[in-house]
Amino acid sequence: MGGTMDGTKQRRRGDTRQRIQDVALELFAEQGYEKTSLREIAERLGVTKAALYYHFKTKEEIIVSLFEDLTKPIEDLIEWGRQQPHTLETKQEIVRRYSQALSEASPLFQFMQENQATVRELSIGEMFKSRMMGMRDIVIDPDAELVDQVRCISALFTMHAGMFVLRELEGDPEDKRKAVLEVAIDLVTQAHTGTRKS
Repeated sequence: MGGTMDGTKQRRRGDTRQRIQDVALELFAEQGYEKTSLREIAERLGVTKAALYYHFKTKEEIIVSLFEDLTKPIEDLIEWGRQQPHTLETKQEIVRRYSQALSEASPLFQFMQENQATVRELSIGEMFKSRMMGMRDIVIDPDAELVDQVRCISALFTMHAGMFVLRELEGDPEDKRKAVLEVAIDLVTQAHTGTRKS
């Protein structure tokens, strides 16, 4: 997960709470959400079930809290984007920041990819959808040509696909992230220049 002093780590509250989230996510990845119990999470952490209970009563609470913590930068970005003029510079900056936020939240998206049925049952599916709508609204000009709106949506999808599909491609993860970012920026740039009516 990189150095402990990076943005996400600092923002995340309380060490024990964060360790519970990280260990839970590890176990969910290893054996699936359904098969993991709170007791196993406590055991791997080396704490009592009561200590775990102090922070979280259910597995769902752990996942929801993780989702809220790790997608907070995305929420902040949507808020920021709403205040900005719809310039090309703004859109490129949004795409850059979104790429960073996605990369910090990648363990969570991995979980969502592998546990789709669970995600549908939990409230995070809906929360995720509303974040996506928020992102869409800040990169699209409502009066743009349809093809340019599609380009902007494709830029977001490119970044999502980059997290899963491109795992199969050879290469350094950071290089892949940069390549995906470059394609996404190309798309919003093309969309923006396309909206200029001569």
